[in-house]
Amino acid sequence: MSKMNISLPDGLTSFVDQQVAQRGYATSSECVRELIRQDQDRGKLRSMLLEGALSPATTPIDESYFSDLCAHINRSAFK
Repeated sequence: MSKMNISLPDGLTSFVDQQVAQRGYATSSECVRELIRQDQDRGKLRSMLLEGALSPATTPIDESYFSDLCAHINRSAFK
């Protein structure tokens, strides 16, 4: 693991300190790593949503589509 030193204004330092205390992080580094991971996840989700929005429609979205989707999720959740 590499090391990186960053400077934060007082307001952001206070925010990180509050997150460490309230959310049970062991260190401020752990908190910052989690925030970076969340930002990466948001970026991936955004890319996936844009990809989906730009892709051609293949199946009509109607009540049966959502029923089938719910059934698939329920089957997958209990495996």
